[in-house]
Amino acid sequence: MAGSSNTGLIGQPVARVDVWDKASAEYKYTNDVDPKGMLHAKLVTSTYAHAVLKSVDTSEAWKVSGVRAIVTGDVFPYHIGPILADRQPLAVGKVRYFGEPIAIVVADKEHQAKRAAKLVRIEYDPLPVVNSPYEAFQSLKGTIHEQSGQYTKIVESVHPVPGTHIANHIKIRKGDVEKAWNTCTCVVEQDYSLNVSDHAALEPRCARVQILQNGQVIVHSTTQSPFSIKKLFNQFFNIDVGNVIVHVAMVGGAFGGKGTIQLEPIAYLASQAVRGRMVSLAYEREEDICTAPGRVGLQATVKLGTDANGHLRAAKITFYFDGGAYSDQAAGITRAAAIDCTGPYDIANVWCDSYCLYTNHPYGTSFRGYGHPELTFAMDRTMDVLARKLGMDPLELRAKNLLKPGDSTPTQVVLTKSNIGDVKACLARAQELLQWDQGQRVEMPDGTIRAKGVACFWKTSTTPPNGQAGAILTFDADGSVNLNVATVEFGQGTKTALTQILAEKLRINIRKIRVTIDVDTAYNPHEWRTVASTGTFLAGRAVIQAADDAIRQLKQTAAIVLQCAAEDLDYDDGKVFVKDNPSFYVEYGEIALGYKYPSGHAVMGQVIGSGKYIQKHLTGMDPKTGFGKPGPWWSVGVQGVEVAWNPRDNQYRILKAVTVLDGGTIINVGTATQQMRGGMFMGLSYASCETLQFDDTGRVLNPQLRTYKVLRFGEQPDEYVVDFVQTPCIDGPFGARGIGEYGVIGMPAALANGLSVAVGVDLNHLPLTPEEIWRARGGRGSDRV
Repeated sequence: MAGSSNTGLIGQPVARVDVWDKASAEYKYTNDVDPKGMLHAKLVTSTYAHAVLKSVDTSEAWKVSGVRAIVTGDVFPYHIGPILADRQPLAVGKVRYFGEPIAIVVADKEHQAKRAAKLVRIEYDPLPVVNSPYEAFQSLKGTIHEQSGQYTKIVESVHPVPGTHIANHIKIRKGDVEKAWNTCTCVVEQDYSLNVSDHAALEPRCARVQILQNGQVIVHSTTQSPFSIKKLFNQFFNIDVGNVIVHVAMVGGAFGGKGTIQLEPIAYLASQAVRGRMVSLAYEREEDICTAPGRVGLQATVKLGTDANGHLRAAKITFYFDGGAYSDQAAGITRAAAIDCTGPYDIANVWCDSYCLYTNHPYGTSFRGYGHPELTFAMDRTMDVLARKLGMDPLELRAKNLLKPGDSTPTQVVLTKSNIGDVKACLARAQELLQWDQGQRVEMPDGTIRAKGVACFWKTSTTPPNGQAGAILTFDADGSVNLNVATVEFGQGTKTALTQILAEKLRINIRKIRVTIDVDTAYNPHEWRTVASTGTFLAGRAVIQAADDAIRQLKQTAAIVLQCAAEDLDYDDGKVFVKDNPSFYVEYGEIALGYKYPSGHAVMGQVIGSGKYIQKHLTGMDPKTGFGKPGPWWSVGVQGVEVAWNPRDNQYRILKAVTVLDGGTIINVGTATQQMRGGMFMGLSYASCETLQFDDTGRVLNPQLRTYKVLRFGEQPDEYVVDFVQTPCIDGPFGARGIGEYGVIGMPAALANGLSVAVGVDLNHLPLTPEEIWRARGGRGSDRV
């Protein structure tokens, strides 16, 4: 029976388990359901980016029919936060960004709450605005958070500097950089910048909270982190963890933006104000852009030095991250960027200062790549500048310096074939797919210029040392299996991959496995969060252990039935059989609920497999040097683009986008390919056009999708090319590493490198609009559009 059609699922483009429910609109998202008696809430948000709150007048709002409660910040004036507790759910005393929540109005109907919210009168006393991270760094006094030294650290790995705008400062000190400069014959230094932007997920954020009379708090949320909500409610509202039950339906896109906790505490305060009734707080698009946290901005300086042969000797890197008004996950992004600051290059001497800075912008949180698209943009742009100064092909320079087993990371983790993969093989394949040897820059007969750019990237998943997941399997009488995990499904296809892993391990038809998309923390086993490209890695290992547990039970029962030792048995095709005589067997269905003899006597019982996995050997970082092991592995890859640029009007088209990734074993090549394509589109979108625009007072000028520019249909690359190098990771399920974020990471750098070659000017500031190219060229180009 070995080698049956029920094996060989790993790597296959299996159809998604949720495809029909989504395509037929059968599946309901959180805000699709309107329970009877549910109240609705709307926020009153700040029209200033930085101002003292002199008064909040709710008298006119109370006159609106249906209003049940109006809650202001003085109800809960305490600070919350995932890393550093520096944010009040509703502003108290002053506001720190345009769109910050000040009050919440609860009413019978949504339109009533919205009307009343507009009638809340607020008197402001404007304060000076900090509009960039470098401006925040240069300021001698922290004017945004004057009491920052009093904030509570939720995790020990955050290092704020009291009395300044620095919410976190991470240091990397490897080797002796100052001494290394003396051995360098070629040195370059460049400055970079990119602005904050929005996640633009299809589904805006929403949360619903109900407080039951028995003390239970029921939360329905569009979240990637249901168990983090339980933890936060315990930490800041003093509610027993077991009394917080979180429900998560299918989430309509997230990209990291729903990994943080923002709406849930506000909705809890609203429910509390109406004696525990269920209250729904759902963002409109403008609120999702301005009030909710977005992607961090960055200003950076990178200095690199090589010997005469182009071998990197030293790197000095400074990141000034725009964390916005509150640190949230921007403090963690600051750390993650420092950990991988050099990109996938072997540099013996590294000095990195990574700062999370308070500004008067909407605060930053997790975004696909978690600081790595930003660091890769700065680092790999500098590699191209360095190659030009050395007179060397950009790919040749990269190939000389790529990390390999035996080298060490900036935090001095020694790399192995299992935890780093083969970035050099990725580079060789990308070179082939880009047809690099046909020329990097070609002038076409119509006057346009075609050019190619590449970027090498890597990323480790900086999970906490106790990051974990669990899995439970229950068998039905027909031999089918129910898979119970708390992984949140928001479009990435993890539950399809987990189903493949389980089918492969149990050697059954994948159609015999059911997995529930919804998450209910009262019944699902604990899972850290569905972030950091770890869903398949953590939950996959738990599923494998649960399958092993189930197989042991199946064999134990089958051994009684077949009157042999369990070690004499094997399994396949939904059967347990005697190894040396497969004609003696029992089907899974016969023993799934125990075995019943003809006499009616039964033995054993239901097969319930359980499994768990927790990260191993991860450590914190030394605050002075950064020494430590912050992540389990690195997925690596190379991305490239080919562009066609018109020097007359500075317009350009993206002809081809290429990704070659080593993510270990690819569980589902179909969904993996689509993940890469989606990431490539996203990376090119914010590299070419996405940005929040601010005026001098910190107001957001483009808070709608009509004015917030994303790549539209027809502006995407003419051709996507995706390929994989598969170097198995020993710790991963069937050798898999995480891949969810990686399609986005190298795209901004690759686009900037390609356009810089085409234009003949270093393009170091995103987004790369035609206007930005025009400015970089000194105003050259036709005025024609």
